[in-house]
Order: sequence, then structure tokens, then C-alpha cells
Amino acid sequence: MIKSVSLIALAGLFLMGCGPQSELDKLKDKKSKLKAELAEIDIAIQALDTTSVPTFPLVGLSAVTNQSFEHQISVQGSVETDKNVMINSEMSGVIQKIHVKEGQSVRSGQSLATIDAEILNSNIKELENQLEFASYSLEKQEELKAKNLGTEFEYKQVLNQVNALKAQLETLTKQRNKSVVTAPFDGVVDQIFPKEGEITGPQQPLLRIVNNKEVRITADISERHYRTVGVGSEVKVFIPTLLDTFNLQITNVGNYIHPTNRTFRVRANISNNERMLPNMLAQLIITDLTIDSAQVVPSEAVMKSQLNEDYLFVADKQGENYVLRKVIVEVLSKHDGSAAVVPINGVIKAGDQVVTEGGRGVSENEVVRTF
Repeated sequence: MIKSVSLIALAGLFLMGCGPQSELDKLKDKKSKLKAELAEIDIAIQALDTTSVPTFPLVGLSAVTNQSFEHQISVQGSVETDKNVMINSEMSGVIQKIHVKEGQSVRSGQSLATIDAEILNSNIKELENQLEFASYSLEKQEELKAKNLGTEFEYKQVLNQVNALKAQLETLTKQRNKSVVTAPFDGVVDQIFPKEGEITGPQQPLLRIVNNKEVRITADISERHYRTVGVGSEVKVFIPTLLDTFNLQITNVGNYIHPTNRTFRVRANISNNERMLPNMLAQLIITDLTIDSAQVVPSEAVMKSQLNEDYLFVADKQGENYVLRKVIVEVLSKHDGSAAVVPINGVIKAGDQVVTEGGRGVSENEVVRTF
């Protein structure tokens, strides 16, 4: 008896859980059918009753198009070059001669300035004299050694002295060579800082040399675009100072995400540059997605359901008005007020009218009219 009562109780609970839900589905289906029938009745009444004023919701419509679609991102960058250097002296001393002028073109290795090296010249002359005598002494020790005269210690001592003097002479010669400052690459003398007769040193700048023939445009881009931006991506570069635009391609993509602003660096190289200067601002418009043929609708036509699904209301013509049809879509991308979509359930084609205004206040199978 107890077992039978338990089974009956369980069956009751099951019916309570499933019954209302099944009834709810039936009511929803009935509501949808009644709404469609009501729409047809409204259209019939409007056709027969010429004295009544239509009360259908007003919506704005726009046509679906089949066309190519591009998604672009816009970021701010700047002009950079590796050949923009401040040249310092590698030794201290009085500037004896500046051989160039500001704005002058120079070649790699060309003399730019000479620093007084009189003290170094004196030291080198003194070492040369010492080396000459030490070499003479070494020659005599070698003669004695050949005759089994003299000692090994005396020979090694003179030999060590000769080698030490040679090393000192080589060091001073290199230091003297640094008294002549030369251009590290071909370029233009942009600025000269000291004057002839002034004292300079390793921490004081002498000249700035710039070569702007080879420059690059760089920018930092959000990491969310890392998957779609790569080497070869098309980029338009607008230089506000020049009011000019250049069509380029990304030539390098960084391999590091900055931990503070979550960005990576991109670069586009420019050869034979004649107008851009280092540190000029640049606006980069990068095409990170291209679809040759896509169904394109206005962005405002795409709405979001409670189930987080993207959908459109397609307005099918019926007499002088329209009946709405709901189509679930996948949004491939949005850009500049347009969206590329693919229908998931239902069909849309070029020329179909979709609701762009008033879509929040209407529902599927509803009769609407346009503004």
C-alpha cells in the first residue's frame, strides 16, 4: 500500500513539472498563429474599411545589399628612423675645427670636427723614442743570446719592455684617432651645438645627423586585433602635417604584448622618403578583414534577443504595408555603420527590406508601415 502511494506521488510530481511546461508551449504556438491570423484580418479590414485610419506601428526600412565588405581600425602612430643620431666626442679637449655647416650633406666616414690632440701627440712621440731604444736593447740581447752570452732574465726583461711600449703606443694612437669625429652614415647635418674653441667631452653633444630616406611608421594596436593584423595587411597612413595619405602594407608585427596597455607594435616601412620627418604624427587606418561578397545591412538593423542571439526583422510587402519576419543571423563584422551578416534560420537576399528604426517596439508577424 505504501509503495503504491509513493508511485502515485512521484507520478503527480512528474505531471506537475511537465504538464504546465507543455501547456505553455501550446499557448505560445497558439499565440503565434493567432497573431498571424490577426495580421491578415487587419489587412483585410483596412482594404474594406476606407474610413478608418491605420494604426500600424511606424518603422524605418533599409535594403539588404550584396557587396564586398572591409573592416578597418584606426590608431595614432608616428614617423621614426634609425638614422637620427646625436654625435658626441669620445675624448675631452678643445674643439680645433668644425668642418661642416648645418644643412650640409655628408658621407659616411667624412670628417665633421677635429679636437685638439697636442698632448696626445707629445705622449706618442715620447713613447716612440722609448720604443726605439727598447728595440735596440732587444736586438743586442738577441745577439748575446745567439752567442750563449747574457742571461735569460735580461732578455725576457727587455722583450717585455718592448711589448709593453708597443701596447701603450697602440692605445694612444687609437685615442688620437678619436680626436677626428666622423659621420657614421650618409645624411644631413641637422644641428651643430658647440663652437670652435670651446671645450667638449664624452657627455656633451657635438652634432645631430639625420637621414630621412628610409623611415617607418609605427603604432601600438590593441591585442584583440592580433589575430587579424599581420604582415601584408593594407594600411592607409594620413600625415596631418602634410595633409597627405600614403597606401602602405604592414612590414613587421611585434612579438610582445605590453603588459600595461595590452598592445603590440606594428610597422610600415617607407623608402625614398622626401617629405616626412622623424616624430611627425600619423593616423593609421588598417584593413584587418576583407570579405569579397557579403550580405550587408545597416548596423542598427541588428538587434539582440534575450537569448543573446543577433536577429533582423525582414519586412515583407503585403499590399500597402509590411509583415515582419524574424531572421536569426551571425554577425561576421561591423564597421562604419554597416554589418556583414549570415542568416542562421530563415532567408535574406539582396533587396529585402530590414527594420532599422522602431524595431524595439514591434514583434514577429506584426503588420507595420513605413515613415
